[in-house]
Amino acid sequence: LLGLIDLSSDLHLYYLVLAICIAGFALIVRIIHSPFGTVLKAVKENEARAVSLGYDVDKYKLLAFVLSAALAGLAGATKTLVLGFETLTDVHWTMSGLVVLMTLVGGMGTLVGPVVGAVLIIALENKLGDLGNALANLTQVDWFRGLGDSVTIVTGLIFIICVLLFRRGIVGELAALLRTSVRKS
Repeated sequence: LLGLIDLSSDLHLYYLVLAICIAGFALIVRIIHSPFGTVLKAVKENEARAVSLGYDVDKYKLLAFVLSAALAGLAGATKTLVLGFETLTDVHWTMSGLVVLMTLVGGMGTLVGPVVGAVLIIALENKLGDLGNALANLTQVDWFRGLGDSVTIVTGLIFIICVLLFRRGIVGELAALLRTSVRKS
């Protein structure tokens, strides 16, 4: 990396990617808790009111899109560093749907929710075949062996369950449950 860090070592690469992820997350937290983030929340809640307060809403929206694109570019560059190549599957519309699914499953409107959703969905994609084989061996039902080939169906079912039962996502529901238990005590 710029002649400073040898990225041929997996350990060095891991810590670089971890540092990039932490820095990106810290940037997001800083933006949300800044006056700029407060204006973005106001624009989201009531754009007409933000305009009447004198904010140039179009400028704030443009800056939000630029920051979003910069973070997406950083994520893509980091993935290219790890894999050594980039494919066109990452710019297909299904990737956008997958990111929305991760956000909804984890919890929209929370900081940790999309991270939890991403970990859950990626783990599900990578380990569903192993889970299906284990269930088939345990129950002697051979149908479970095909679960690895049905990742999109299982992911869709999880999405439906989250939309119907966990309206706020996993982290949102846990936070609401925690708030109600604190109020009761």
